[in-house]
Amino acid sequence: MALFNRKSPTAPATTATLPVDPALAALSGDYTIDPTHSAIGFTVRHAMVTNVRGSFTGHEGTLHLDGLDPAKSTAAIDIRIESIDTGMADRDGHLRGGDFFDAEQFPHMTFRSTRAEQLGGDAYRIVGDLTIKDVTKPLSIDLEFNGSATDVYGNQRVGFEGGAEILRSDWGLTWNAALETGGVMVSDKVKLSFDISAIKSA
Repeated sequence: MALFNRKSPTAPATTATLPVDPALAALSGDYTIDPTHSAIGFTVRHAMVTNVRGSFTGHEGTLHLDGLDPAKSTAAIDIRIESIDTGMADRDGHLRGGDFFDAEQFPHMTFRSTRAEQLGGDAYRIVGDLTIKDVTKPLSIDLEFNGSATDVYGNQRVGFEGGAEILRSDWGLTWNAALETGGVMVSDKVKLSFDISAIKSA
C-alpha cells in the first residue's frame, strides 16, 4: 500500500490522475505519535569492541498522511535531550552535558520531513532535516509500513519501523578519547532506530 510518493520511472509525462486506492484514501488525515507505544533509539560502538544502546524516552510528533496525494504526506518529531537513557546514570549525565548534547542550552533535537517515496512494497524512505545543537543536516530514514488497525479503544492506528545511520560529527558531536591500544572510545557512526505507532486525530 503506497503511503507516500510512488516512484514511476516509466510513467508518461502527463497530468492524468491515477486511480485512488480506497484503503489508502481511508488512512488520510492527521496523526499523533503515541509515545507510550513508540520508541526512538540509537546504537554506538564503544571502545572499539562492543555496542552501547540507548533511547530517548521523551518525544512527541505528528504525521499527516494524504491518501489522495501521497506526496503531501509529512512527519515532524521533537525529542527531549534530557530524556536520554542508556541504562547508566553517569554516562547519561555526560551525554546531556557540554561534551555532547548540551541539553541545558539545546533542550531538543527535531526532525522535519521534506519528501518521501516508496522503495517497493511496504518499504519507504522519508527525507528531512535533523537539527541537533542548532546544526541542521539532511537525514534519510528507511521505513517499513507495518499496517493499520483499530485498537480496543476505537483509535485508528498506523505503524512504521525503520532506521538510519549518521556521523555524529556532522552535528558537532565530536568529543572522544583515545585508547591505549589504538582507536577511540566512541565511534563517529551512530545507528538510529524508529518504532512508531500513531493515532489518527478525531
